[in-house]
Amino acid sequence: MNSFKVYLALVATTLLWGVSFIGTKIALTSFTPFSLIFFRFSIAAIFFLLYLSWRGVPRFTKGQHARLAILSFFEPVLYFLFETFGLQRTTAAEASLIIALIPAFVLLLSRLFLKERIPRIAQLGIGLSIVGIVLLIVGENGLQGHTRSSFIGNLLILGAVVSAASYTLLSRRLGQEISHHLISAYQFFYATVFFFPLFLLFPKVTTQSIGSSALGAVLFLAFGATIGAFFCYNYALSKVKAATASAFINGIPVVTAFTSWIVLGETLKGLQLLGALVVVIGLTLTSLSKQHLEDSLHLALTGK
Repeated sequence: MNSFKVYLALVATTLLWGVSFIGTKIALTSFTPFSLIFFRFSIAAIFFLLYLSWRGVPRFTKGQHARLAILSFFEPVLYFLFETFGLQRTTAAEASLIIALIPAFVLLLSRLFLKERIPRIAQLGIGLSIVGIVLLIVGENGLQGHTRSSFIGNLLILGAVVSAASYTLLSRRLGQEISHHLISAYQFFYATVFFFPLFLLFPKVTTQSIGSSALGAVLFLAFGATIGAFFCYNYALSKVKAATASAFINGIPVVTAFTSWIVLGETLKGLQLLGALVVVIGLTLTSLSKQHLEDSLHLALTGK
């Protein structure tokens, strides 16, 4: 029975994060990027403030708060700025495939900056993933004819990947002092503080009236893709190893591609189909390496 609950939680997490890309696209039809991000994290921050008030608010030193603020700047601030603006210019399917490269980039940055060894199977996976992304971005047929816009959007999504991978490396030491649960919760708080001035300075909506689908998408992103996925994923990780969870997390691009085809009518064409296949193979090979896998998977707690 417990095994069923664990795998149900992992399936729910994969579905919630996979559909979140479509939710963002729909929300952007009425809300501007800054207002969308602010509403999503302010709702989550209020919820977790009530949650911590019930469970007990932890005490951190000024230094720990400073490091939490710096981490929050990389993830979720920079991450969601890149992702949200990128999704204005590219498709949900492409974005989810690129975002799925985060574990591979964690390994790559670890090698470049920390001089840590990368297993050969992970090296092969990273190489294939990069080749697949290149094919995805410069596919000769483009995606529905929006080649230039999609190219810029995919580069922005790649910026989100670099931001998230950088956050993962920076969070290692702090993760030994503070639980990942609390780090994630405080990231929601600091993200709200960061985005509040931008929310006040820039336009709130793109249309005169807010569509019901866009409003529903914002609520889904806050309560489903952020709060709901947070509890589902943490529950699963408390029962199984991160390596087991990775098999489900790698399914996010598949969920996104299928859902975006049904809801948004998005389809990959030409070399992009080959690129998507190469990316999936590369991600699978990378996930077979257990080195740093747990760190990169914990990133998903705030990545989506």
